Amino acid sequence: MNPATFNNRCVFTCSIFVIGLSVLSARLIYLQVLRAKDYAEKSNRVSVRKETLKAVRGCIVDTNSQLIARNIPRARMALDKNLLRDIRLATLSLANRELRETAEWALWDKKTRNGKIKKRAAQIKNDVAPEEIVEKHIANVIQTFARPLGMTPAALRASMKLEKENQMYVVIRKDLAEDEADNLKELASDRSIVHAFVFEELQRRWYVMPKNAAHIIGFVGQDFADTSELVIGRAGLEKVMDSYMSGRDGYVRNHRDKYDLLAVAKPQKMVPPRHGLNVQLTLDMGIQSILEEELDAGLSKYQASKGTIILMNPNTGDILGMASRPTFDLNTRKNIQKNGYDYATQAIYEPGSTFKIIATAGAMDQGIISPSTQIYCHYGRYRKGSVRVPDHHPYGKLSVEQVLAKSSNIGSYQIALQLGRPKFFNYLYKFGFGKKTNIKMAGESAGVVRNTGNPTDFSRNAYGYAVSVTPLQVACAYSAIANGGTLMEPKLLKSVMANNGAIIKRYEPVPVRRVIKESTAQKMRHALATVVDVKGTARLAMVDGFIAAGKTGTTVKINPDGGYLQGRYTVSFAGMMPAEKPAFVCVVVVDDPQTDEVKRYGGTIAAPIFSKVATRVAKHMGLKPTEPKNTSQPLAHTSN
Repeated sequence: MNPATFNNRCVFTCSIFVIGLSVLSARLIYLQVLRAKDYAEKSNRVSVRKETLKAVRGCIVDTNSQLIARNIPRARMALDKNLLRDIRLATLSLANRELRETAEWALWDKKTRNGKIKKRAAQIKNDVAPEEIVEKHIANVIQTFARPLGMTPAALRASMKLEKENQMYVVIRKDLAEDEADNLKELASDRSIVHAFVFEELQRRWYVMPKNAAHIIGFVGQDFADTSELVIGRAGLEKVMDSYMSGRDGYVRNHRDKYDLLAVAKPQKMVPPRHGLNVQLTLDMGIQSILEEELDAGLSKYQASKGTIILMNPNTGDILGMASRPTFDLNTRKNIQKNGYDYATQAIYEPGSTFKIIATAGAMDQGIISPSTQIYCHYGRYRKGSVRVPDHHPYGKLSVEQVLAKSSNIGSYQIALQLGRPKFFNYLYKFGFGKKTNIKMAGESAGVVRNTGNPTDFSRNAYGYAVSVTPLQVACAYSAIANGGTLMEPKLLKSVMANNGAIIKRYEPVPVRRVIKESTAQKMRHALATVVDVKGTARLAMVDGFIAAGKTGTTVKINPDGGYLQGRYTVSFAGMMPAEKPAFVCVVVVDDPQTDEVKRYGGTIAAPIFSKVATRVAKHMGLKPTEPKNTSQPLAHTSN
């Protein structure tokens, strides 16, 4: 070979070699320097796993710190099919199963067992095809877990969804009790198959008395739009107070090897969860239970399916109890779509004679009338122009107190005329009608109030027709009379507390406005006490040992298609006790009673329910009787 040619070839070869090294060097510089951060992040995504540390949702308690809603530890068992089919883990599992069936297994200590398992796993890997190892391992897993999970082998195999290659993570059981999960974990660990399964610690919301105050308490659910399936409040106070009770999840980052095993003893980073705060309500669950029981008993006795009982502290606006029917079970949520409607805050109805306090209190507050003022009630029927006002009896002249005690429609209209339409509606609005009460409940109705200027509408307004209200609005209005004349915002929330009992936020009483003078309120309480008397329409609301005050109401139900449903009624009673200085206001509404045992009036149906509730609540609250026991039985016949 020509020396020159040889030299040229050598130069060419060396040049190619140098260029190649330069390219490799440049690539290394690019990867190690310029792209170092990107590849480090990718590496972390492979070797570092972020595991969520679930926050514990805060509890709900009543005014006496009795638990209403709490958390029960639960777990979810899921399958990772990538780890299930990992050859190394599969051979270890098969070796474990084979060796534990030998007589020597019981004689070996843990270290010896692990050594034997590794040795036998290596042999299996050499002797058996990978596909066969995996299939035997899957069969082993199914045989191990089927019975503890309460499933047949076929059902467990089906739930594992082995044929779906695009779904590598499968939930096997969603709601395991804590002890069940612990037993399954131990079984999996003992059989060297723990790495195929993921046990996630969860919380299940548990309601101690699931049918009591269901509409108020509400419930939680899953946020399915979030891959974390965060539990959030879906209804009631669970939803309203979700930001306080939900807390904040923490996390831990751990280094893991390719087999998903911990590579280091200590976590790389840990942020502890911030547990949710506890919410304390104004509800007294003892009182709530009384209301629930008496409402169910009353609806059953008078053959009705809808109604409510509300019990309120008139001085603070605290709702001590509020029962509505129909209802549902918070733990099962059965019939929630049908019965989720809250009668106490969402139902609107014509209040009838319970509304007669508006004209009477307004005219008395203006100094137009006094309790003894004589009102000409005509003789059972009033007619003037287009105005027609019926009455129960031909009363003639009645005092203002007697107008309320006898529940004269004509008398109430005459008082409203003296007050005048503008002032009447002014007091109507001041008492809180036609506007939401601002209770912390979703879906509250504002009712329907229309100042049409029509004389007929105005005459009907005076005795509780041509106007629609909610039971809660009535409770608030009567509370204004009970407390001396101030409309209070109804309150369900008492405080937000840390787990150590420290008060984070306190909900104070909220006065809305002064409605009537204190002297007027006192006169009204005295007048309403004459209603709950042997000569009044609410004689069946009487309570032994106490003077109660209140007003009955009876209205024909509105036909949604227009007009009224003749023979079908909404009956009610709004009362307070003791009359002189009320500790509570109680409103009872029964929708569409079908009984033929008594006349379907507020005085014959709602009033007796009030009497039973008030008797039990007075004992629960420790109220001392102010009057001697009444041994006489009130007459069964009453009206309105």
